[in-house]
Amino acid sequence: RAAATSRRLSHSQYASTTSGGPLQEAFAKGALKPGLNVVLEGRPKQPNDVEGLKQCLAEFRQQLAWVERLDVTLGQLTNVVESVSQNTTDKDAVDPENDFQREMSFYRQAQAAVLEALPRLRKLKVPTRRPDDYFAEMAKSDQQMQKIRQKLKSKQEAMEKSEKAKQLRAMRKYGKKVRRSYKRDISMTRMWSLSEELRN
Repeated sequence: RAAATSRRLSHSQYASTTSGGPLQEAFAKGALKPGLNVVLEGRPKQPNDVEGLKQCLAEFRQQLAWVERLDVTLGQLTNVVESVSQNTTDKDAVDPENDFQREMSFYRQAQAAVLEALPRLRKLKVPTRRPDDYFAEMAKSDQQMQKIRQKLKSKQEAMEKSEKAKQLRAMRKYGKKVRRSYKRDISMTRMWSLSEELRN
């Protein structure tokens, strides 16, 4: 019997440490609905612990040289926004719904970051170009790439054949049209010459 009570105690201790706590609180308040569902009243507010976040940041922040970090921070690129949003009223913002504007903004920002980082790297004498004998392992093997090349080549050949067939059909159609008009012209000429002979 003592073992059974110790099991019960350990089970109740376990139940209090698991996720049953919020359900028990809701039951005590009378907020439980049939099926053990708790009706949430709005979204729970997330705490904004600024001091805790700063402390966390200070713990994992490392004071490394720029060459180790390679971070480039840029401000708003106004010429990018102007070039992609000429018809919008707010020239300082990229429309988040316009995929083209957003992608162009990312592209130009990356371009500007590279243009800012390259001189800094050259100043620190960091090589920025690959050597001629550089060999990097590819994501796909040579056999896979060969299969892809063959597939692309056969697809291109099929497209070329299809295009040639279309051109040939168009030429035949045009040839038939020319022959019909030629025959019609000849028959019209014959009829005209016959009518002229009859008049004379």
